[in-house]
Amino acid sequence: MAKLHNGQVLARFDLSTITGQPVQIPDPDRLVHLQFRRFAGCPICNLHLRSITRRHDEIVAAGVREVAVFHSTAAAMQPYQGDLPFAAVADPDRRLYVRFGVDASPWAVLHPRAWIAALRGVAAGKAAPPAQGESALGLPADFLIGTDGRVLAHRYGRHADDQWSVDDLLHLALRRSHRTS
Repeated sequence: MAKLHNGQVLARFDLSTITGQPVQIPDPDRLVHLQFRRFAGCPICNLHLRSITRRHDEIVAAGVREVAVFHSTAAAMQPYQGDLPFAAVADPDRRLYVRFGVDASPWAVLHPRAWIAALRGVAAGKAAPPAQGESALGLPADFLIGTDGRVLAHRYGRHADDQWSVDDLLHLALRRSHRTS
């Protein structure tokens, strides 16, 4: 699985959210934070997405569009991601995961930080074990994509709780906007 790198330019592609809304990447008007999560009921992923939801206005004000991808069906995602204020995309066949080089590993669930985050996520609610066709071994990944399709920054997680925080994302977006102004 080939990993993407900073500076690589992506050709335009179109997605559809779990509610049927179109998503164009790159977005010609704003940066895109394309994040790859694990399975629909993942307590770590859902805890992380709630942190993004709480600060979504700040993210939008920074010129960033959120797009979260899960290797689940739209039906499986609806109870967990159906109320998100940003794009949630189903990729049960993992085509986007392959295209972006997003991998899986037993270390995803064996790292101590992953266990702590999983317990916090279960305590916060919105958690369920992987459904048929989903895997608990998926790793997260984050990509910041410019309006021209250029990968401006990326992070391939080493365990299930290894992703950009909202502060990380805002810092990257701010840094990028200063470079283009």
